[in-house]
Amino acid sequence: MPEVVSSSRPFQGKIVSIRIDEVRLEDGHVIRQEVVEHRESMTVIALDAEERIILVRQYRHPAGAELLETPAGSVDPGETAEEAVNRELAEETGLKAREVLSLGSFYLAPGWTTEHMHVYLARDLYEETAEADEDERIEVVRLSRSEWEAKIHGGEIRDSKSIAAWHLALPYLNAGHAS
Repeated sequence: MPEVVSSSRPFQGKIVSIRIDEVRLEDGHVIRQEVVEHRESMTVIALDAEERIILVRQYRHPAGAELLETPAGSVDPGETAEEAVNRELAEETGLKAREVLSLGSFYLAPGWTTEHMHVYLARDLYEETAEADEDERIEVVRLSRSEWEAKIHGGEIRDSKSIAAWHLALPYLNAGHAS
């Protein structure tokens, strides 16, 4: 197992911190690893009463574009990922869910960040708003399953977490629990 020889944090921000590790590999070589530290996060495939997928369109500065995505966010300190689902849904879409099902989790980019994302399916939605983050300007979009899949296959959906979450939801949806 590689050994961390030294570690420093040259930057600590509101969302991420940068850690530089010197790591001794099993063969004795020492390499430098740049790590972006990020809290755990969650995303949700939310389905309304008509089985439409609730999505958010927002400008993503690093991508330089507006992206259509599943609602998502960081898990706040003292909060579980499942609790974050309804907080994020309320902040981003004005909705909450009575039914929240865990679908799995994954690392977003394990080569350079610690961010581990939990995925949920949310149903039995009802209206309830919460104050959005000050930097969010969000448009709520509802798409049928066929519209959503066409946008994924057509390259219009370019957000990896949304595509991965959809694929984690498919076995449940294809089992006849949703149309």
